[in-house]
Amino acid sequence: MNRRSFVRTTAAASAAPFVVPRHVLGGAGYVAPSDTVAVGVIGAGGMGASNAVPLSMMSDVRIAAIADVDMGRVLSSVQGRLESDDPDARRAGEALQTAYDGAAQYHDFREMLAEEPGLDGVVIATPDHVHAIAALMAMDRGLAVYAQKPLTYTVDESRRLAAKAAATGVVTQMGNQGHSGDDGRRVVEVVRAGVLGPIREVQSWTNRPNGWWPQGVPATEPAPVPEGVHWDLYLGPNAEQPYRPGIHPFGWRGWVGFGVGSLGDMGAHLVDFPVWALDLGRPDRVETRHTPWGGDREDPATYPLATVTTYHFARLGAAAGAADSGQDLAMTWYDGGLLPPTPSIAPDGFTLDPNGGVIFVGDRGMLIHETYGTNPRFLSADPGVDLEAEAADVPVSIPRVEGGIRGHEMNWIRAIQGEAEASSPFGYAAHLNEIMLLGVAAMTAGQPIAVAPDGRITNHDASILTRAYRAGWELPS
Repeated sequence: MNRRSFVRTTAAASAAPFVVPRHVLGGAGYVAPSDTVAVGVIGAGGMGASNAVPLSMMSDVRIAAIADVDMGRVLSSVQGRLESDDPDARRAGEALQTAYDGAAQYHDFREMLAEEPGLDGVVIATPDHVHAIAALMAMDRGLAVYAQKPLTYTVDESRRLAAKAAATGVVTQMGNQGHSGDDGRRVVEVVRAGVLGPIREVQSWTNRPNGWWPQGVPATEPAPVPEGVHWDLYLGPNAEQPYRPGIHPFGWRGWVGFGVGSLGDMGAHLVDFPVWALDLGRPDRVETRHTPWGGDREDPATYPLATVTTYHFARLGAAAGAADSGQDLAMTWYDGGLLPPTPSIAPDGFTLDPNGGVIFVGDRGMLIHETYGTNPRFLSADPGVDLEAEAADVPVSIPRVEGGIRGHEMNWIRAIQGEAEASSPFGYAAHLNEIMLLGVAAMTAGQPIAVAPDGRITNHDASILTRAYRAGWELPS
């Protein structure tokens, strides 16, 4: 499907309903549209600053408090925008500077959650290992939560967040902004309409961590803690250990104990559409093959440089529509620069985007798209069949989110105000996150893992689904 076809479907989408309002429901954490939403930001530099920018530009949002273990990093996130050659970036920096200057500041988010009055919600954009405790504490207080992807560090944490969100009824959102995009929603519609026929296989890939952060390398040597970094708070639930260069401020994604590698980072975007379109439940078997771990295999410092994870699903879900004919499904994930094989029905010169993408393999052909569902292309099993033309005629059926990808944070605010439904609430996002992290669990197990319908691992110790927590950093019940 080229951009011409997308123009047709986008025009049709303009007549489709947006996400259904919830203002008639009220509920926990509901804020009237006429009121200002007070937000706390946990992890206010880096990605947290990126999330805070659109919030700081909304007239009905006030950033009331920020919490970060390195306020110098927060300052540089603001300053970098202010000094940009891009006028839009400078405007964003000005809005962010004004918002942060007016916010209460904390180093320990636990203190912010305990002491800061009047909060309506929090954005959580810390390294992965802190997401769960921050989100659980916030939901216990009745606050709406926007948590960056991956939602959690472990499978067990993911299940706890889903249960807590359901119990409290607060508004939740995972930061997989592609879920709000028109392109991804169009992919889901086309797949479910049966344009590709029954889907037998899915392949997805990313080039990360290549060029982004190191993996497959041993631990760096201990060093003095940089001035202004509260290392004990940064460690969170991890055991006490010395500061090591390369973890903070961004390399943590590849470090065991802090991040969950490329699958956790980009799986939230690239595994999302297959899980959504095909209404996938838990896989029954997961295997991850990989290059060597970084450091000691029994106590590795970093994740392998490249992995291939294969999931087997016994069936598709009811919402898969015409993509389901009662078949099972294999879904394979590649990272570290590895790519799926070039499709046998592809024309000469056909290439896959090395940055990332997804292939849906059906009886009638294939749909290949890039990250967030962009630049879709069709390969027909029958050269006489124009799948692109058929796809263009599929009616719009999934509500669109105001602002699309760029409106993901705004969508969360509108849900808090009762004017929309959250695009990627924990009820969905935690399930997606669990599927992603089962691949990491299989890698940790060093063998294929069998997953029962109730989520138990039947052929390995369940410790691969959880982690140890340092005193003072245990998860709330």
